[in-house]
Amino acid sequence: MENWTKFGAVSAELDIGGAIWHLKGLPDIFKGIELAANLRDQSMAIASPAGGWRGTYAPDVVRIGSLDGRNVEERHAPRAAYEGQTQESPWDRLHALYFTGYALWTYLTIPFLYTLPGFRTEELPAWKENGEIWRRLKVTFPESITSHAREQISYFGEDGLLRRHDYTVDVMGGARGANYASDYRNVRGIMVPMSRRVYAYDDAQQKIDEPLLVSIDIRSIDFQIE
Repeated sequence: MENWTKFGAVSAELDIGGAIWHLKGLPDIFKGIELAANLRDQSMAIASPAGGWRGTYAPDVVRIGSLDGRNVEERHAPRAAYEGQTQESPWDRLHALYFTGYALWTYLTIPFLYTLPGFRTEELPAWKENGEIWRRLKVTFPESITSHAREQISYFGEDGLLRRHDYTVDVMGGARGANYASDYRNVRGIMVPMSRRVYAYDDAQQKIDEPLLVSIDIRSIDFQIE
């Protein structure tokens, strides 16, 4: 924690894929993106050099436009734009940017995020998967943090590193996600999972292998002191 609190920002280059983007009518929208995020509040800039666009995320407003700053579209109170949607509902670019902005910010700050005021945690019975015993932490998010859902579960290996992160997705009609973190790299003393794979899970919380809903592969990442 002492090391983590030194950093105020993070920058990364990454590729995001998976079946969800085809379902939403936006295949490859987040392939080859660059991001710069504030670690102390929920804000992030995302750019796609290949796609020719740049966007910004904050909980109360999202904006997207061309790389030169022209033709900007924006949406205030963006979460309200998902009302009445189901898992199959198509998205526009602002839907996708809001979802990806809050999701990536959450993934980049867990588990340190859980120490902030307003978070409530409860240890659940241990879980066995992949020949390992994982400790499970149920986390209730405060209203001040935008995320998939208020209640989420994180699984940690014997080395203390996050292995899996379960949630339901409010903006996708309660779709289930089991988010597996792997390929850890030490970046300025922070252990970062460079790969994430998201699948659905069944009523017994067992992973459903097909389809792969979301893939996240970080090509480069660095933290900045601010």
